[in-house]
Amino acid sequence: MVKEINISGVRIGGKGNPTVLIAGPCVIENEAEVLFSAERLKLMADNAKIPLIFKSSYDKANRSSISSFRGPGIDKGIKILRRVREEFRIPVLSDVHDKEEIKKAAEVLDIIQIPAFLCRQTDLVISAASSKRVINVKKAQFLAPWDVKNIIEKIESVGN
Repeated sequence: MVKEINISGVRIGGKGNPTVLIAGPCVIENEAEVLFSAERLKLMADNAKIPLIFKSSYDKANRSSISSFRGPGIDKGIKILRRVREEFRIPVLSDVHDKEEIKKAAEVLDIIQIPAFLCRQTDLVISAASSKRVINVKKAQFLAPWDVKNIIEKIESVGN
């Protein structure tokens, strides 16, 4: 049986719940762009009667090039995501890359996302799960689908 999860009023899983749109710019480039994107996505989702979860990263630490733009960082990025959450009344999601970020991120994020490259990092996964936030784990391409059970067990080991 699939369990229903309620994320700030957005229901995922269970029977009869609609498809949920998780969307937003890959990385926060600036506050104005994020607010514009959130406003447009909310309007489209409302018109389509589809629940929306806004996703954008404050730090894309897994870029392939050292010179690639990573985002504004956790302090500025979390403030922007808080504004999206409060102004548009939609849940927000972002990646975490280090367990030191989790406490600050969990103050605002409805969903903490573990990037694919970090999905097997026990300390990160357990620390994120310990926040009691909903955890979205991106499955790495190198990971067999049946091996995801090990990640789930890590999350469940702390009662999440």
